[in-house]
Amino acid sequence: MGDIDSAFVQSPDHRPQAPKVDADAVAGEIPVIDLSVGDIGELASQVGSACKAWGFFQIINYGMPVELHKKIDVVTRKFFKQSMEEKIKVKRDEENPLGYHDGEHTKNVRDWKETYGYLLKETVEFPVSPDPEDQELKAITNRWPQYPPEFREVLEEYGREVEKVSYKLMELIALSLGLPAERFHGYFEEKQLSILRLNYYPPCPFPHLALGVGRHKDSGALTLLAQDDEVAGLEVKRKSDGEWIPVKPVPRAIVVNVGDIIQVWSNDKYESVEHRAVVNSEKERVSIPFFFFPARTVMVNPLEELVNKENPARYTEYNWGKFYAHRIYGEFKKREVENLQIHHFKIDQD
Repeated sequence: MGDIDSAFVQSPDHRPQAPKVDADAVAGEIPVIDLSVGDIGELASQVGSACKAWGFFQIINYGMPVELHKKIDVVTRKFFKQSMEEKIKVKRDEENPLGYHDGEHTKNVRDWKETYGYLLKETVEFPVSPDPEDQELKAITNRWPQYPPEFREVLEEYGREVEKVSYKLMELIALSLGLPAERFHGYFEEKQLSILRLNYYPPCPFPHLALGVGRHKDSGALTLLAQDDEVAGLEVKRKSDGEWIPVKPVPRAIVVNVGDIIQVWSNDKYESVEHRAVVNSEKERVSIPFFFFPARTVMVNPLEELVNKENPARYTEYNWGKFYAHRIYGEFKKREVENLQIHHFKIDQD
């Protein structure tokens, strides 16, 4: 079977194990919410309960054209099936974090995957450095491959549709917190930094040693993930006991999870939860996450409506653009920077 590059090998404590629970047995635990059933108050209640209990849920019947799922799956597989020579023509680098990448690390261990990322907005202004005193900006523009020829058109269409779903979910989350439905919209409407990624996980002969993506929490507001309908891989760390729970694919469903920003905005009412992706020894897998990020100028702190004497602010304020720049540039300079999480901004309550 050969040897595996040590860069991919997880420490013994974090290597994937056979789950103690069957995916079918827990499919009903991670909520599946039908957005076409019930009034907005009922849906907000379901979403709020899922955010509080799991930090994760799946949605169905959310208004996206069915054929769009098929189209983006097809172009994703076509792109990654190309030769490495073709893919690296749009390879990301330190100057531009968009495009193709096959050397991503999570918690300083290399992920068993290839990825391609693009901005929802074609060009954005982004900090040239994570230094809070450095106000210089640079324009970052998407890198589009020539093949497949329909690639850009399909991704841009999917991006527009998944953005609509994201706003709808943010409204439900706002209502679940007792806030006006459009409370969060202003953070995203101007110059948002949202990113869509295509992930490709090749078959791995060492599924007991490597992970497609190591354990992590998402730093943005929401993540909307289109899973592979045929091959499972996503696992969520259950809050009640720390057990890794497989998320069984539901055809054409989108998996939604709360990110660090919502944890801060909600002042810990909703928590960003660890998750990871395991690999398959026989089958390839694709997944398509959309990271709903606010504008670079947004200052992230607990919402004033959710803070009072009995429930004081648990986080100090931070700038989203500089925080994200710290992570992006850090990946090319020092792997340890990837471990930066919102706990750095948490106020000691003791």
